[in-house]
Amino acid sequence: MIRARRENLGVHTLIRGDCARVLKRIAPRSVDVVVTSPPYNLGLAYRSYSDKMAEEDYLDWMEGVCSSLREVMRDDGSFFLNIAGSSAQPWLPFELMVRLRGLFVLQNHITWVKSISVGEVTHGHFKPVNSSRFVNRNHEHVFHLTKTGDVPVARLEAGVPFTDKSNITRRSHNIDRRCRGDTWFIPYETVRSRREKFSHPGTFPVALPEACLRLHGVHSETVLLDPFMGSGTSVIAAEKVGVRGIGIEADTSYVRVARDRLRAYLDAQKAGLDEN
Repeated sequence: MIRARRENLGVHTLIRGDCARVLKRIAPRSVDVVVTSPPYNLGLAYRSYSDKMAEEDYLDWMEGVCSSLREVMRDDGSFFLNIAGSSAQPWLPFELMVRLRGLFVLQNHITWVKSISVGEVTHGHFKPVNSSRFVNRNHEHVFHLTKTGDVPVARLEAGVPFTDKSNITRRSHNIDRRCRGDTWFIPYETVRSRREKFSHPGTFPVALPEACLRLHGVHSETVLLDPFMGSGTSVIAAEKVGVRGIGIEADTSYVRVARDRLRAYLDAQKAGLDEN
């Protein structure tokens, strides 16, 4: 059993512990936005977690965690679940979504595009696959789950500028911003080693949880929760948009990485710098 340990950095809280237990001690209806990327059960090399559960056991475990997340979410809260399958195990994300139908409404299904070819030019992060059966998997899922299915979202806050500026007046828009839609091209930052990925096998770019936060809509009292904090990316995103973040992580080393990253980001903010 992992004994929970809590520490605060600025307005943010980092908790080392098993999220299934920690979530039971978080006040009901106290969280506005959940953004997380749990282990995918695809055999990734985490430090202290075996990513090779039997599929039914994994689905049972995730259903239990998500049930606890529902309890801590506000009734108008949003749960952004980033998950992916593999070419050999493509059904897993959808099997989980079927399990969660009794808990949540799938309000939006966003495709996170990590690499895309436009004409003869490839944009973004491309991870080659040596296979005679499968094409490269260049996307992951971001499932936007809510309790009711009618939670208002800030479409333009998470939006993008118009390419054709004539659309601003022609379509009676007040600002140079349009809805990003349900396909988000957010590439990874370029890295050359595991160390630059904080020695974590499942990181995502800060821009992804930031876009999720902006889509939900934020204000000074907004609280973000990431029950699988990993290297702390979601908490960095919370700081970036000016809200409070709570991160839960079972692995002591990853909590240390998240703490160091957040401290470095806070120091950079004081110095007038930023992290992408």
